[in-house]
Amino acid sequence: MAKQVEQEMIVRNIEQKDLEEVAALSHKCFGPGMSLKYEHMESQLNIFPKGQICVEYGGKIVGCALSLIVNFSDYGYDHTYDEISGDGYIRNHNPEGVNLYGIEVGVDPDYWNMNIGKQLYEARKKLCKELHLQSIIIGGRIPNYYQYADKMSAEQYAKAVMADKVYDPVLTFQKKNGFQLNKVIANYLPDDKESLQYATSMEWKNDEYELT
Repeated sequence: MAKQVEQEMIVRNIEQKDLEEVAALSHKCFGPGMSLKYEHMESQLNIFPKGQICVEYGGKIVGCALSLIVNFSDYGYDHTYDEISGDGYIRNHNPEGVNLYGIEVGVDPDYWNMNIGKQLYEARKKLCKELHLQSIIIGGRIPNYYQYADKMSAEQYAKAVMADKVYDPVLTFQKKNGFQLNKVIANYLPDDKESLQYATSMEWKNDEYELT
C-alpha cells in the first residue's frame, strides 16, 4: 500500500501557479512567525527555479523543499537564518557556489507518515548530484529541545539525538536520511520557540563530487 501511495506522488519543481498553495502550506506547517510568504517564494522561483521542489498528491501540494546555492565558507557556522537565506528572498544565491543550502522543508500535517519528507530529501540529493555540488547543508530545527533544556545544553541534546538516546522529529529524520551533525548554532531563528532559537548545522556530502 505504501509503495502504491509513493507511486501516485508527483515530485516536481514548483511553478508560478503553485505559489499561493505553497505559501499556504508553509503557513500551515510553521505558523505566521516562521513561515515563508508568497513574495519570498516568488523571488526564490525567479532566482533559482530548480531549487524549489514540491510533492503533489491527489492534485494537492502536500510538501515542499526550498533551497539556494552558496559557498558555505562565505558564512561559516555563526550565521542566522535571515543571513543565509537572504531574508527569505535568496537574493544571495550564488550559481558558482558549491553547497546547496536548504531553507525549508514542509509537509502537510494531514499527510504525515507517507514518506513525503523522504521524497523531498531524495529530490534534493538528486539535484545536488545533477548540479555537481559538494554537499547539501541545512540549519535544522530541534523542536523537542525545549522539553530537555533544563537537563542538557543544546549541543548535548543534539549529540544525544544523533546517538539515538533521545528522539527529535526533525533531527532524527535528518540523521536517518544520511545527514551528519557539524555544529549547533545559537540565535538562528528568533521565532523558533520550541528549539529555543537553536539550530543544528547538518550536512550530506555528495560522494560523486570531485574538485575540478
